[in-house]
Amino acid sequence: MLNQSGLRENLIVVSNRLPFIFQRGADGCWHTQRGSGGLVSALLPVLRNRGGSWIGWPGTAETGADLEAAVAAAGTDAGFTLKAVTLDAEAVDNFYHGLSNEIVWPLFHDLQSLCNFEPSYWRTYKEVNRKFAETVFAAGGARDFIWVHDYHLMNVAAELRVLGCRSKLGFFLHIPFPPPDIFFNLPWRLALLRALLQYDLIGFQTLRDRRNFIQCLRLLIHETAVQGKGQVVTVTAGERTVRVGNFPIGIDYGAFSRQADTGEVARRAQELRRLLPKRKLILGVDRLDYTKGIPHRLQAFRNALERYPELRERISLIQVVVPSRADIPQYRELKTRIEQLVGQINGDFARPGGWVPVWYVYGSLSRNDLLAYYRAADIALITPLKDGMNLVAKEYCACSIEQECVLILSEFAGAAAQLQHGALLVNPYDVEGVADAIYRAFTMNDDERRARMRRLRRSIREYDIFWWVDCFLRAVIARDLSAFPVLENHAVEAMADYVPI
Repeated sequence: MLNQSGLRENLIVVSNRLPFIFQRGADGCWHTQRGSGGLVSALLPVLRNRGGSWIGWPGTAETGADLEAAVAAAGTDAGFTLKAVTLDAEAVDNFYHGLSNEIVWPLFHDLQSLCNFEPSYWRTYKEVNRKFAETVFAAGGARDFIWVHDYHLMNVAAELRVLGCRSKLGFFLHIPFPPPDIFFNLPWRLALLRALLQYDLIGFQTLRDRRNFIQCLRLLIHETAVQGKGQVVTVTAGERTVRVGNFPIGIDYGAFSRQADTGEVARRAQELRRLLPKRKLILGVDRLDYTKGIPHRLQAFRNALERYPELRERISLIQVVVPSRADIPQYRELKTRIEQLVGQINGDFARPGGWVPVWYVYGSLSRNDLLAYYRAADIALITPLKDGMNLVAKEYCACSIEQECVLILSEFAGAAAQLQHGALLVNPYDVEGVADAIYRAFTMNDDERRARMRRLRRSIREYDIFWWVDCFLRAVIARDLSAFPVLENHAVEAMADYVPI
């Protein structure tokens, strides 16, 4: 599919971080490791095959010729050009920890009470976006397609236009876009919308996110008009006409499915089963973040044990929490809260020398260990308060080789739109509702489990990360948006919006 998109221009990918991790070792030299994640897996071969470059921050405030050499060498090995945007510690603090993660992250996840609207953050954000734009402008040509990713870099197109850039510019937002009543809390709301309109194609995860964006345009830029009804529409706002679409990001289904089926992963999954015998296993895997709803999930699990005594000693929750931003007080407090809840549940329900209700794992897992957890779990409990997509849900399904597992998914995850017909959807704030879903999953018969999981796996397999890349690139060049994309009947269902009832 990747070579069928029809895009002739070189591709320049721009993201906050480069696709490689650069760390200075004890020997004083820079050591390079490929980054993880679906975006890296999908775009590396695209750049290698068609030519192009990837521009981003190398992840360190250090500078110097040796770092430049390490970045260049990593690009040579990968088969395309890497360009580093260097940032000093103050810029990282105000741009990344400040506006990106103290304002945009909570605001776009409907948690405006956690925002810190510090004016200096916005000034630094614009300065850093200008620095990214200068690097892109110096590296690109008029026929390049520039694809910018995520909330850290929403201002890059505006800065590129000031520099005189006339290349095609695309932007994809990996997190949700909020409705007007929440977005309007942002002091720089109009400036940000006008900056986004400098892109030629703006992509969102879901139809709901796209609709929220257009509603904000209509309320703040009154001369806004929308043409088309398909996956990609044309929006005219003021003097700008742009394409706006929803493109649910996927995973590398084949890679996850194949590796989950290896002997090594199967052996580790069996070891977990031996450690926790004669019970069904529920799995939660989350980065430490207040948007993931981990305390609510633990409370729901406790409620299930209280209201359904027959679950006791027949079910266990494995909650994996991957460390994140441990130096921020809010995250330290969240970690403490989670550990207190785990301790309270185990203190009230555990049996001496036997059953432990919650197995708490704080730390990063190797890929094989993660896949073993996926394979061993009978039920996945993925209940974020808000999520752009949530790829853990898709990874779990891809690794469910026997197809006898159940996915319980928050209706506020972007993945709910695509997976609503196979998953058990829940409101993460509804503790009793989530508890009921746990009981339903526990008692579900094998035929229903298999039917639901087959439907989930089919959708995730067909709409994988490579489909997502190809779909976005096709949207850039499509002449007739009414025919874009050509979808099978079941694809319309997969793209449908989910509206909680």
